[in-house]
Amino acid sequence: MTARSSLTVHLQGEAETIRLGEDLALALGVGDCLALSGDLGAGKSTLARALLRALADDPDLEVPSPTFTLVQAYELRIPAAHFDLYRLADSSELDELGFDEALTNGICLVEWPEMAEERLPENRITLRLDHDGQGRKAMITADDGKISRICRVLAIRDFLVAHGLADATRRFLTGDASTRAYEKIHAADGSTLILMDWPPLPEGPAVLDGKPYPKVAHLAEDARPFVAISDYLIGLGLVAPRVFHVNYGAGILLTEDLGSEGILDDEGQPIPARYRETAACLAFLHGQKMARDLPVRCDIRPLGPHRIPDFDPTAMKMEARLLLDWHLPWKRGKEAGGEERQAYLAIWDGLIGELADAETHILLRDLHSPNVIWQDSEQGVRQVGLIDFQDAMIGPTAYDLASLIQDARVDIPDELAGDMMADYLALRRTSPGFDEQKFEKAFAIMAAQRNCKLAGLWVRLKSRDGKPGYMKHMPRTLKNLEIALRHAALAPLREWCETAGVEFSES
Repeated sequence: MTARSSLTVHLQGEAETIRLGEDLALALGVGDCLALSGDLGAGKSTLARALLRALADDPDLEVPSPTFTLVQAYELRIPAAHFDLYRLADSSELDELGFDEALTNGICLVEWPEMAEERLPENRITLRLDHDGQGRKAMITADDGKISRICRVLAIRDFLVAHGLADATRRFLTGDASTRAYEKIHAADGSTLILMDWPPLPEGPAVLDGKPYPKVAHLAEDARPFVAISDYLIGLGLVAPRVFHVNYGAGILLTEDLGSEGILDDEGQPIPARYRETAACLAFLHGQKMARDLPVRCDIRPLGPHRIPDFDPTAMKMEARLLLDWHLPWKRGKEAGGEERQAYLAIWDGLIGELADAETHILLRDLHSPNVIWQDSEQGVRQVGLIDFQDAMIGPTAYDLASLIQDARVDIPDELAGDMMADYLALRRTSPGFDEQKFEKAFAIMAAQRNCKLAGLWVRLKSRDGKPGYMKHMPRTLKNLEIALRHAALAPLREWCETAGVEFSES
């Protein structure tokens, strides 16, 4: 039987009971059953109502008591079913109410779980509310994994309290392909902030030279790079979220809210003027003096500088290997053969060698539509709000332009792609030592490297991490790879891909 742990939360009144319900909405996921027990008037329905309204991000959501209907279903961010079993005649009726289906597809909130205790899942979360003087006491019991999730959201609440945001409302904003998640924080004064939840993780298995993947690929392992690079970009006159408060050890940051307007229209299509201004923003950045060692702010004690790592040959090759390690086995149903692997890696050794004299600068790494927040009130390159740059490295300047022009999440018309390239080159021609021909070759190599990585990453996210939604980007990724391989320098890689059975989308 899975080990179970308990924690107790003291609630001073109804407002704190509501806040606990809202916080729990951030901790629960598909397949979770929350069993609410306690005397009449202890606050079970108040907590359940708050949780459902938080999931809906609607403080006025009608949440009728299911006392007579026994169950009320809600199609929310995560589907939820609210059960009240007080009038249940027999526990077998739970099957007729569709409990198992509701649990498979979403969250189940169960009041009066004692009426069907033997029918509820053993791994349920139990929450008992009891009167405690003028307030209430919540005793929560669950397996260690679920308790860990709940402790995390409560720790974030403590962080907010410590920074004067005890009464703030929290709402789920988004997650990403990593372990990070984001919340929008609504302060009592009406202002909003963004909270980054970046829990520290144990080191993963070794993949190369005894090192786990994040270390080989130089991925940020804590918030220090984000803070340092944000300050650096702001110092250059660009727009990035200011960091107001950070707990480096816990991985919790409170940052400026740059808004939600992006560079796509309401139909999800690129807005040409905004994409072109983003390319101009890149040209501006690459025309500045490069910095490698950046200071890191800290409220408590001085920290050493963040040294931006190089996008070195090992990291480039490790990322390109994702096509070999994940995409090909998924596509063909078998691993790549030894000679096939050696040939692929040898080709990348040669291509990476071609980048030895490429222009270098800071690479933001994922400059594409989800990571540009449009600032309509600003002018010029300050209209481009930059986020998600914690994995920045020093490498070929062509990488970020390739990331933008071959946006992995949206189709970029050929005309717009050509305009962005022309805009960037026109702005960079005045930079001392800028070599347009070398840049175009580096662009093709970096585009191919990035798309080989993504073609494998989408499969890894689906197969290993349980995130199949990213597979919708596969056809576009393969089309972008095919475009990159048209450059003469990429002929050996194109031939290898065709022989290996990599199927490009029609272009």
